[in-house]
Amino acid sequence: MSEYINNRSKRIGMLKNILKGLHQGKPVEEVRAQFAELVQVADSGEIAEVEQMLIAEGMPVSEIQNLCDLHVSVVRDSLNQQIPPENQPGHPLHTFKAENEEAASLLDALQKVIADYAQDPTEARKFPITVVFEQLSDFPRHYLRKENLLFPILERYGFTGPSQVMWGIQDQIRAGLNKMKSLLKEDSSENPAVFAMQLKEAFETFAVPMREMFYKEEKILFPAALERLKEDEWYSILQQEPELGYFRVQPGTDWKPAEVRILEEEERFFSRQTNNEKGSDTLFDLETGALSIEQINLMLTNLPVDVTFVDENDEVRFFSQTRERIFERQATIIGRKVQLCHPPSSMDKVQKILDDFRTGKRDVAEFWIQMMGKFVHIRYFALRDRHGKYRGTIEVSQDVAPIRALEGERRLLND
Repeated sequence: MSEYINNRSKRIGMLKNILKGLHQGKPVEEVRAQFAELVQVADSGEIAEVEQMLIAEGMPVSEIQNLCDLHVSVVRDSLNQQIPPENQPGHPLHTFKAENEEAASLLDALQKVIADYAQDPTEARKFPITVVFEQLSDFPRHYLRKENLLFPILERYGFTGPSQVMWGIQDQIRAGLNKMKSLLKEDSSENPAVFAMQLKEAFETFAVPMREMFYKEEKILFPAALERLKEDEWYSILQQEPELGYFRVQPGTDWKPAEVRILEEEERFFSRQTNNEKGSDTLFDLETGALSIEQINLMLTNLPVDVTFVDENDEVRFFSQTRERIFERQATIIGRKVQLCHPPSSMDKVQKILDDFRTGKRDVAEFWIQMMGKFVHIRYFALRDRHGKYRGTIEVSQDVAPIRALEGERRLLND
């Protein structure tokens, strides 16, 4: 076995065989004993790299999600010995870790007040559960920043497998939190003992994967990200984080990048106002008129709809930064495959729309959903040139609740 220790490619091959063995049902303890020497030197990024290789070979993401804990258990001992990732306040990873600590404390507190209620199921005991849960329920902001800021940059390095797996688990956690939220609104006075059991079960549906996600982030994802991302990429994340918000923490200011250089695509995005001023007098001929860059931007950012453009290669090329966006968009998605901008559970639907647009089976796809008091109408349109060739897709989203509420007529302008 010693010949594999200092050879990364051979070590990854051996680790791949370990994980395949786990998927085939081999007991964890047997694998641990058989490969103890290899596990001693396992690198933090190797398990994630192997997961990605298995996905590329056709193993379903859902299967890796289910067995992800087994993967971690095999290398847990060696991962525990590694030096922690970036610890300077202000660095995005320091912020992520601080949020995990806050959430872990709240999970412990929530577990305790639920246990107290089970011992004495009264309304007085139920109130602390609601208070603690309300504090914890905002934690998905943490996942939102991962999905919209960290994952897109990792994907530029071909590091897609772990982000797909984690996103699926994060959706399960969100569903568990929503279930708990609904349960706490129910009347518990009729059968308090049964309600106490339901609370405990609902808590476990999100608490267990949340705690495991803390470990997976800090021992696998974050070290792997540190290995790949450059300082300017961390800085671009830092610049965009405030728009998505934080969970019960405020980043420090200790961390300073050695070179503050925003990625080319994001630089174009952040500096568009300067570019507009330089080219404000230049008009671009359109089919029915001519507009400057400044006028085009003003028009798109003031439309009462969100617009996203995806080119013929399925890459996001533009989104309108309107005053009140319905769905979160960050500059990191520019150039990203649109399939990866959606949760794994939605990828097949997105792919079907694109496939149907390419083949000409359909030209429009539309959906409507209710969320946060809004009635959101989402439409996708296939874009074709004058020869009928597919040139991309445009997504248009709008909150139509105010429109649906209209009655009668208005023929005069209000004062």
